[in-house]
Amino acid sequence: MAIRPARLLAIARKEVLQLRRDSRSLAMAFLMPAALIVFFGYIISFDVKDIKLAVLDQDNSQQSRELVESFVSAGRFHITDRLSSAAEVTPLLDRGAVRMALVIPPGFARRLSSGQQASVQAIIDGADANTAAISLNYATAIVTSYSAAVALRTTRLVPPVSPETRVWYNETLASPAMIVPGLIAVIMMIIAAMLTALTVAREWERGTMEQLAATPVHRAEVILGKLVPYLGIGLVDVTAAVLIGMYVFDVPFRGNPFLLAIMATLFLIGSLGLGIFISASMKSQLLATQLAMIGTFLPSLLLSGLLFDLNMMPPVLRAISVVVPARYFITVMRGIFLKDVGLSVLWGQGLAMVLYAVTGLSLAVRAFRKEIE
Repeated sequence: MAIRPARLLAIARKEVLQLRRDSRSLAMAFLMPAALIVFFGYIISFDVKDIKLAVLDQDNSQQSRELVESFVSAGRFHITDRLSSAAEVTPLLDRGAVRMALVIPPGFARRLSSGQQASVQAIIDGADANTAAISLNYATAIVTSYSAAVALRTTRLVPPVSPETRVWYNETLASPAMIVPGLIAVIMMIIAAMLTALTVAREWERGTMEQLAATPVHRAEVILGKLVPYLGIGLVDVTAAVLIGMYVFDVPFRGNPFLLAIMATLFLIGSLGLGIFISASMKSQLLATQLAMIGTFLPSLLLSGLLFDLNMMPPVLRAISVVVPARYFITVMRGIFLKDVGLSVLWGQGLAMVLYAVTGLSLAVRAFRKEIE
């Protein structure tokens, strides 16, 4: 049976009228995505800044003070305590008052002046392994740089190797540039599925399915008519989320906005179709909403590559992540946002988006029944 645009638009208009009367759905549609982007964008961060440092300088020489100043000038450490004895270190670490204690032993300057190796000790709170590892890397880099500077002053030799590093795509290594594009994918999948999870179930609970069943519309026309308004809302939300990423979190947008719009449309169609499929299967708004949340939130957050490197996961979880659509859309978002790549690079993810859109629509049409049981 051919789809007639007039009937499809009539279903879409009916859905828009129902949506206008439902203030909770409107709030979820327009306010929640932006609020979640801002909230998680600030909360989720892998940057380690303002590390609280205690210093025990037992040498109290010009050289030891220069080393301490190197930690301060690096911009990562903040000295909160200057200690007078080693016994003060443990209580501070136990209370979590500091993350690291720098201990400079007596004779530090004398050993440097005589050309001997001088040792310093960094005691780190390892309860938070990620923060401890990053703090240790910062401290090692600072001490290494200071050691090289001392060697140059004493020997006046040019280092045989001078490393020069260049970071591409995220020059400042800021967490928002990595997190925010991925958040857009995860949040839009959750919101899209939850919004349409209410559509068919609402018809059953309000008793309007009988009226819909009496009309000559085909079930594909019903599904597409219900999907079109939410697709428009989803594109508005994606646009707002991109602008928030650019102007609130200073994430650079280097790619093609038209390519992003096409990819986002395919992704939203798949997510909206998934929500309608859940709604048609459950016939209960409460059950449909709960299933949509569970079915989208956990996989897209944990198995998409947003927070955890997929290559570091066990083989079983990597295999499961292959069927998580957010995994591919996150790659699309980061590639277009940060790298300005096109279909020559993202064609595989584009095919995944097409497959997701077709699968979502097919499941929704197949699950929807006009017959009254």
